[in-house]
Amino acid sequence: MPDSKQYLNPEIAARITSLELRARLIVEGYISGLHRSPYRGFSVEFAEHRPYNPGDELRTVDWRVFARTDRYHVKQYEEETNLLCWLALDCSASMGFSGGGRPSKHTYALSLAAALSLLMLRQGDAVGAVSYDVGPRGWLPPRSRSGWFHEVLRTLAASSPSGETGTTKSLYHLAERLRRRGLVVVISDFLDDPAAVATALRRLRHERHEVLAVQVLDPLERSFEFEGNVTFRDMETGRELATRPGEVRQRYAERMEEFVDGLRRECRRNEIDHLLVDTATPFDVALAGYLNKRKRVR
Repeated sequence: MPDSKQYLNPEIAARITSLELRARLIVEGYISGLHRSPYRGFSVEFAEHRPYNPGDELRTVDWRVFARTDRYHVKQYEEETNLLCWLALDCSASMGFSGGGRPSKHTYALSLAAALSLLMLRQGDAVGAVSYDVGPRGWLPPRSRSGWFHEVLRTLAASSPSGETGTTKSLYHLAERLRRRGLVVVISDFLDDPAAVATALRRLRHERHEVLAVQVLDPLERSFEFEGNVTFRDMETGRELATRPGEVRQRYAERMEEFVDGLRRECRRNEIDHLLVDTATPFDVALAGYLNKRKRVR
């Protein structure tokens, strides 16, 4: 099992738990509170007991447990959750890039996913996880039970960066498997066919999921601040290209900004949140900034 402190140290975890991520759209869940739900009732799959809280319906009390312990507990079911959240993490080879002594995009994305998982679970939400390269690798269904954070982290950390990017195929596969509406967080550099990625994100929205596209880039990927004669090798295909960065830097930077702006516009057009982060910014700072902004514009 991976050490959670490797991706999320206790000090940062303590800061994150003071944040809040509320669904903007109607999602499928049961507990009233953070998120609006169009459903009322119980699922049939029992998960665990939890202590009775003022306001809980008496019919949910497990009287057999009360008879044994003299304490009130209610039955909690798998669908008794504010929100279903899926974390989809890109583990293709390009996510292994790092520059200037910074963490790789994959390590940064894992830390961000760990923070979101901890935040959602402590809200009482259910979290599931999928990692992918050209297609899905690891797969973990959403749960909200005790200790689930470590299961989520183990699933995502099991895949090291390798293989070509298959964001489009993987998101289509995810959309086909999801049976209930919820929040889908895609963490990727999105270095794939822009039109195809946009189509896949739209598919998730068509299924009425709320979607957050987190684009993780290294500052060098945007600035192209390399010097001298450099041979670049594609981390996914192995193809090489020799060039003088100084001669193409400006045009490269323009094209990269066009790429990022294009994804941002597509997301806005389809009511998808787009969060651009770079690995020079501490992930907890980036996350807190986004959540505070999201809270203000509700």
